[in-house]
Amino acid sequence: MNALIDLHASQPYWIWLAIGVILLAVEAAFSTEWLLWPAVAAGVVAVVTALGLPLGLPGEFLLFAVLTVAATLLSRRLIQRVNPADAPDINARDSRLVGQRAQVVQPFVDGRGRVFVSGAEWVAEIEGAAPLAGESVIVEAMDGTRLRVRAV
Repeated sequence: MNALIDLHASQPYWIWLAIGVILLAVEAAFSTEWLLWPAVAAGVVAVVTALGLPLGLPGEFLLFAVLTVAATLLSRRLIQRVNPADAPDINARDSRLVGQRAQVVQPFVDGRGRVFVSGAEWVAEIEGAAPLAGESVIVEAMDGTRLRVRAV
């Protein structure tokens, strides 16, 4: 423990650099999405201490805490702006298909037919006038493995 205290007294940036690398390694291993910003904050504190600013250990911890909180809050705002919550999840195929244009590949008989959308053929149901093969329809909803569509 004395060696660690002596290292911090002489070259504190190595301690902060090691903390940043450890946090980054844990983030890379487990992909928590919570440890990236503390790792960045530790890196910034390492740079600040390497520049020779006399913060002392309490000042370094305070700077680390402030930078961690600020970076985390700012990143959440950026993520919400770039990827709004109302955008369909890429893994939620049903919500991603709703509103897309599909092409009829098998004519509708008694309200049932097949359409091609998003790289796959789907069983589809339609109410009302049935479009011919090759015409377009709009996906309104997904019911299990069937799509409910409407004419364009």
